[in-house]
Amino acid sequence: MGFQDVFKKSFLEGFTSMDISAGRIMAAFLVTCMLACYIFMVYRLMTRKSFYSKGFNVSLAALSVITAAIILAMQSNLVISLGMVGALSIVRFRTAIKDPMDLVFLFWSISVGIICGAGLFEVALLTCLVVTVLILVLENLPVSRAPMMLVVNLSDVDAEEKVLEIVKEFSRFHKVKSRNISSASMDMVVEVRVKDEGAFVKKVSKLDEVQTASLISHDGEVTF
Repeated sequence: MGFQDVFKKSFLEGFTSMDISAGRIMAAFLVTCMLACYIFMVYRLMTRKSFYSKGFNVSLAALSVITAAIILAMQSNLVISLGMVGALSIVRFRTAIKDPMDLVFLFWSISVGIICGAGLFEVALLTCLVVTVLILVLENLPVSRAPMMLVVNLSDVDAEEKVLEIVKEFSRFHKVKSRNISSASMDMVVEVRVKDEGAFVKKVSKLDEVQTASLISHDGEVTF
């Protein structure tokens, strides 16, 4: 028997049957469940979605426990760990994550399961606290108000100056984004920042050359 055979045999004997006590298993599942419920509550309180998805939130909590179970099983036996790696490598997830915050919570849930399964409970607790504080601080950072879009349909092409005069009266900042001119009309889009939105639109619509006037906001955020 050569050196390689001895090394392989000792390696396999060391990892083939690593006994994990029942107390460690119960402790891992207990801490994982507690932190999974914590993630569940944080997601419920901090989600910015218009329609809250309870199913996704429940899956976050369950994912932590499942991940912890996988890590415990992989520690108990080298053959099982290799089998799980092969089995998990063929899994493909087709559900698109629309909100980036959902992706953050998804990785948070998986990482808690991995850390608790490895028995590093203090690291898991500290991770939850740091992530929560980080999300709260960054979420409450002040941002400037996003500009609005004034969409005007004019029956006279020469009436553009009249519209821009009213825009300058209500807004310090404005920028013409597009002009669509036909033989008898003109569609114009102007980016503006106004406070009194109702009075601004009413004054623009009172012009004789204005057929329709719309002030549109968007969901984008700016940092300055």
